[in-house]
Amino acid sequence: MLLVIDIGNTNIVFGIFDQKELFFDWRISTDKHKTSDEYGLVFQQIFTFAGIAPEEIKETIICSVVPNLMSTFVRACERYLKVHPFIVDTNMKMNIKNKYHNPKEVGADRLVNAVAAVEKYGGPIIIVDIGTAITFDYINRENEYLGGAIFPGIGISSEALFLKTAKLPKVELELPQSVIGTTTIDSIQSGLVYGYIGLIDQIIHRIMEEEQLKEDEVEIIGTGGYSLLIAKNSKYIGKVDKMITLDGLRLIYEMNKE
Repeated sequence: MLLVIDIGNTNIVFGIFDQKELFFDWRISTDKHKTSDEYGLVFQQIFTFAGIAPEEIKETIICSVVPNLMSTFVRACERYLKVHPFIVDTNMKMNIKNKYHNPKEVGADRLVNAVAAVEKYGGPIIIVDIGTAITFDYINRENEYLGGAIFPGIGISSEALFLKTAKLPKVELELPQSVIGTTTIDSIQSGLVYGYIGLIDQIIHRIMEEEQLKEDEVEIIGTGGYSLLIAKNSKYIGKVDKMITLDGLRLIYEMNKE
């Protein structure tokens, strides 16, 4: 069995593949202060609950956007699973050509998503990862990763609004019934959710315009924690694939395991 781990700023998503089939997946909160022993014990508890013995895990691959946790997870895997994990970096074999100005600057999660997207859907493709940060990644017909855009996510904006204003409350992020909010909570939800829908659609529109693509010529995939909230009201996002990062980790492992 293969354990794949995606360490994000807000959540850590991990899953277990048996061959090409994802049998289990879990999501836990990211805690930069936890030790390798604490994360190792979390693994053991979750695997025991799922009926999986640690010795069944033969290989592990990790991608991370939280540098402080990388060594923590390496030690946890070595001590509690007895495996030394693969770490995703820009030097690994992939099914895409990294055409970023400085290829080493691309986040591991963005490359992993691109690898899975090309394998599952083919280019040209736009991937919108709607998480703590929102990233756009564009891969052309030649499977060349050209880059994209990054900006603060909807959760960050909501938190900033709460922290930087004296009277506005913290609200649950959900779609309001109307754009015209009749309460303060409705108004904040409208501004955040509909505002981000408009922003995301505009970036997608500009990418297509710049690449001279029509809507029916490009696949547009949403992923990430807030993807369902945004995608169902987006003009352009045609599909949500919440497991694209885990699939990409498996694919990169298979490309590099020898």
